[in-house]
Amino acid sequence: MRVFHRFSTSHEDLIHDVSYDFYGKRIATCSSDQKIKVWDLNDNGEWGLSAEWKAHSGSVWKLAWAHPEFGQVIASCSFDRTVCIWEESEDEKGQKRWQLKATLVDSRDSVTDIKFAPKSSGLRLATCSSDGYIRIYEAMDIMNLSQWTIVEEFEPQKGSNNCISWNPSSYDKPMMAVGSNDPYLKIWEYNETGQKWVHLDTLSPVGNNNNYDSSESGKAIHDVCWAPNMGRSYHLIATASKDHTVRIWKLTNIHDKSKMELKEIMCKNDHRSEVWRVEWNITGTVLASSGDDGNVFLWKCNMNGEWKLLSIINGEERNEDR
Repeated sequence: MRVFHRFSTSHEDLIHDVSYDFYGKRIATCSSDQKIKVWDLNDNGEWGLSAEWKAHSGSVWKLAWAHPEFGQVIASCSFDRTVCIWEESEDEKGQKRWQLKATLVDSRDSVTDIKFAPKSSGLRLATCSSDGYIRIYEAMDIMNLSQWTIVEEFEPQKGSNNCISWNPSSYDKPMMAVGSNDPYLKIWEYNETGQKWVHLDTLSPVGNNNNYDSSESGKAIHDVCWAPNMGRSYHLIATASKDHTVRIWKLTNIHDKSKMELKEIMCKNDHRSEVWRVEWNITGTVLASSGDDGNVFLWKCNMNGEWKLLSIINGEERNEDR
């Protein structure tokens, strides 16, 4: 697999996140230089910088695009303990510019991840923080993005939360996967009767790994991504870990759908370094993972139900197909 385009972002420090919009025509990047930059894909297939601004007073960890049904909206989170909501609009001269619409300041520590809910739930944003809390905000009036209300707040555990991912299906109850500094993937579900988020009995420890670091800091899950479900009777959830592994978990209904079971179905350490990101394609059939080794690995399930390494994309433009 070849690199079809490479460009310099001109960020002045480490880039922490790169986020595509819904159509894959725009990219937002964020960095420890406290800036956000937005890039647009032109007709020649090249990425051009369309906007940049100082967004926070600390490192910017993550970015998230809202569904285009709600306009051009980006959320950002930072070490400065805030979440910012940005909207692109036209000024009096007809020029497009990004404006700060709201700053969410409820976290008592660094905000480590943000994810918009499926659009069927409205304009909702989940945040997780090093203070141990998940907070879910909603814009009650999508025409006025300056007003956001906390609709849910719960503590999945004592200690830092590193990453979150919504169940993207609009046919299920709202569900969320949470990763932290311990070796457990936690699944939470919204209970309509109790009007609150409840923890499902689905904890499962990481598997055996020769490179696994048994220290507390070595157990961290850096990223989690819930796969789109195209007609499967089960869910797939991927995790990226500090112990060099990429894992895929299968979440299945059991006992007449009264309980759910979480089972690890893939554990690979081909990166041989810390793995920081995992992301599914739009059909949930190919998983991409990236780590400190500078490589992006692509994983796909074969006819025997085994997940195999499909291809490697690396920074030196060499490729290795398996």
